[in-house]
Amino acid sequence: MSSSFPTTRLRRLRYHPAVRRLVRETNLSPSQMILPLFVRTGRGVRQEISSMPGNFQLSLDLLPDEIRQAADLGLGGVLLFGIPAEKDPLGSDATSENGIIPQAVRVAKDTAPDLLVVTDVCFCEYTDHGHCGALADRSGRVDVDNDATLEMLARQAATHAKAGADVVAPSGMMDGMVGAIRRGLDSAGFLHVPIMSYAAKYASAFYGPFREAAESAPQFGDRRSYQMDPASAAGQAIREVELDLAEGADIVMVKPALPYLDILCRIRQQFPGVPLAAYNVSGEFSMLKAAARQGWLDEKAVALESLTAIRRAGADILITYWAKDVVRWLA
Repeated sequence: MSSSFPTTRLRRLRYHPAVRRLVRETNLSPSQMILPLFVRTGRGVRQEISSMPGNFQLSLDLLPDEIRQAADLGLGGVLLFGIPAEKDPLGSDATSENGIIPQAVRVAKDTAPDLLVVTDVCFCEYTDHGHCGALADRSGRVDVDNDATLEMLARQAATHAKAGADVVAPSGMMDGMVGAIRRGLDSAGFLHVPIMSYAAKYASAFYGPFREAAESAPQFGDRRSYQMDPASAAGQAIREVELDLAEGADIVMVKPALPYLDILCRIRQQFPGVPLAAYNVSGEFSMLKAAARQGWLDEKAVALESLTAIRRAGADILITYWAKDVVRWLA
C-alpha cells in the first residue's frame, strides 16, 4: 500500500459527477467529426447498406437532406465517396468534371456553402478491377502501377477542387501521391486547398463493410502490396507520415483507428503540431452495431467510449459513421 494513503485518495476526483466533468482532459465535439457519405447515380435512391445499419447509398437528388442535417448538427464536415454508373480499367469517372463526385460536391456546396466538403481521392470505386490505380503486368505479376497512377490522382484532385471541394483526401497509399497531388492542385490554381493524407493506412480486415458500401472490392488479389502490413514496425508509420509531410500534406490520418491506437499515440508524440485524423472504419462500426442489436452491448456507451479513446490517443479529427448519433447523444 502506498505510504501516501489514506491522505491521497484519487476516488475524491471521481465521487461527484461535476468533479469528474471538471477534471476531464478528453472531450467530444461535433466540430471534430466528419461524416462519410456514399453517393451514386440515379434518382430516388436511398439504399441501406446491409452491413452498416443506418448508412445509405444516396442518389444526388437525396443528398441535400443529408448535407443539411450535417450542417444543422454542427459537424466538422462530410467525406464523399462516389459510385459511378460505369467502371473501366482506368476509372475514367474519377477524373471527369461530370463524374459522380464533382456533381456531389456541387450539390453539397449549393445546399450548405459553409459546410466543409472533403473528397476521397482514389480509384478503387471507379475501376472495374477494384484496385486503386492503373494496372501493370511486371514479369507475370499484375499490380498497381504506382507512378502511372500519380498523374491520375493529381487530375482527380484538381477536378474535385474545381467543383468546390474544400479538402482532398488521398487514400491509395501510392508512394509520392501527396507531392503529385500538391503539384497538380497548385498548377491548377488551388494553392489554398489542403491535403488530408491517409498517411498510415493498413491493409486491414476491418474494411469489409465499406467495400459493400462503396462497391470497391478487388476483383483479384488484395491491396497488401501498397497498404501497410498490420504487423509492420510502428517506425514504418512514422516514416510514411514524415514523407507525406515533406511532400506537402496538411493533415495526416491513421486508418483504422481502434486497432491502431498505439500508432496514433506515436504519431501524436512525434509530430505534436500536425493536425491528426483517425478513421473509425466500417468494421469497427459494424461489429459494435451488431453486438448492440443482439443486446450484448449498449451502443451509445461503447460508441462514445471508443471515440473518446481515439481522441485520447491523439486524434484531433474523427471520421466516423456515428457522427450524427454522437451529436444527438451529447445534446
